Amino acid sequence: MTHALIAGGGIAGAATALALRKAGISSTIHEAFPAGADDVGAFLTIMHNGMNALSAIDAGTLVAEASFPADSVEILDAGGLRTGLREYENDPGAHLGPRTLRRSELYRVLQDAAVDRGCRVEHGKRVTRAEHRGGAVHVGFDDGSWAEGDLLVGADGIHSTVRTIIDAEAPSPRYTGLNIVYGYARRTTPADITCRYRMGRGARAAFGYIHTPDGETWWFGRLPGSELSREEMAARTAEEWKRYATGFFAEDGTSMADLVRSTAPGDIVVSNAYDVPSTPRWWRDSMVLAGDAAHAASPAAGQGASMALEDSVTLAKCLRDLPTIEVALTAYEGLRRDRVEQLVAASAAHDSPPPERSEVDSGGARETSAAPDTGPARRRWLYGHHIDWHTRIPETPGADDSSPST
Repeated sequence: MTHALIAGGGIAGAATALALRKAGISSTIHEAFPAGADDVGAFLTIMHNGMNALSAIDAGTLVAEASFPADSVEILDAGGLRTGLREYENDPGAHLGPRTLRRSELYRVLQDAAVDRGCRVEHGKRVTRAEHRGGAVHVGFDDGSWAEGDLLVGADGIHSTVRTIIDAEAPSPRYTGLNIVYGYARRTTPADITCRYRMGRGARAAFGYIHTPDGETWWFGRLPGSELSREEMAARTAEEWKRYATGFFAEDGTSMADLVRSTAPGDIVVSNAYDVPSTPRWWRDSMVLAGDAAHAASPAAGQGASMALEDSVTLAKCLRDLPTIEVALTAYEGLRRDRVEQLVAASAAHDSPPPERSEVDSGGARETSAAPDTGPARRRWLYGHHIDWHTRIPETPGADDSSPST
C-alpha cells in the first residue's frame, strides 16, 4: 500500500495522516470545510491515553505546547460543596496529560504538523461517493472531482458519509437528549486553583469549568432538551442562549450561573450531543472508519478525542505490519471495537442521572459519595492504555500491542 485518501481533516483525519506518514504511507486529507472543521468553537481535554497516542506519532509535545494542563478534578454538589477530589498525576499508568485546549487549536496543530511532514490537505472536498474497482478506491466529491488511492479512511465525524457508503444500513447517530453549551468567561476575581476542573450535577443539569492560566474560565453545561436543527440554534441569539443556560443553574449554589452571565455573547457555542453505540461494519473492501465515524461517545466521558487518536495510531500500525489491507483492517477492528464500545456504554450511563443518589462524571470516571472504592485501579483500563509504536502487530487474531488491555 502506498497512498491513502482521508475524508475529514479533524482530529482523527489529521492524526491518521501523521500516523500513516510515520508508517511510510503517504496520504491526502480531503476536508469538507473551507478551513478547519465543524464545531471548532468548543474546547476539549485530551486524556492520558490520548496524549500517549500523540506521543507515539511524535505530536505529543506539539499539542502540549498549544494547551494547558488539567491536573485534577474537584467534584461539586448542587450547593457548590466539594464531595470529591481526584489528582490526575496519581493515576497509575498515566502518560503525558491531560491537556485542555480549544478544538480549533488542536485541528491547527495536527494539520500543520501533517503538512510539515509531507501530507497534503485539500479543503472544500466533501465526499459524496466511493467505490472499489481495479484494485483501488475511487472517491467522488461534491464539486464533481474524483481521487484515487489504495485506501479510503472515513474520519468524517459522527454524521459520516463514508459510514453509509460502507454500509447503507448503518445506524444513524443517536441523540442523547442533551444540548451542550460551551463558554469562555473572563475571570473577575483571582482563581484559587488554576487548571483544576470543577464538575458536578446541579438540580437541573450537569456542568463543568476550569480556570485557565491566561485568566479565563472555560465552562460547559449539558442541558436536557430536544434535538435542535442548525436553523433552530441560529434562530436563538447569543443573549437568549445565555439566559436559557443560566436558568438551568440559577437555583444551584455553584458559580455556574454567574459564569454564564459574565460570558460575552460571542463566546457562547451550542451543539447537540450524539452517540453511536455500535457500528456493525467498520470496513469494506479498501474503505475503513476511524474516530467518531466508527464510534461516538457522549461528551460525558471526555474521551472522544483520545479514542480517535488511539484509532489513528492503531490503524497505521496494522497497515504497516500486516501483509494485506484486508488483514490489516480486520486486525484494526479486532483491536479497537471492544474498547470503544465499552467507553460509549459507560459514557451513556453518565448522561442518565441515577434515581437515588447523586453521581457526576469526572472526565471518564464515575465518582459518588456512596462508592468510595472508585479509584485509579478502576480507571486504569481507560487512562493507562499504552500503544508502543515499535512493537509489531502480530498476524495472530486477538493479539494486542497495548497495555493494559481492556
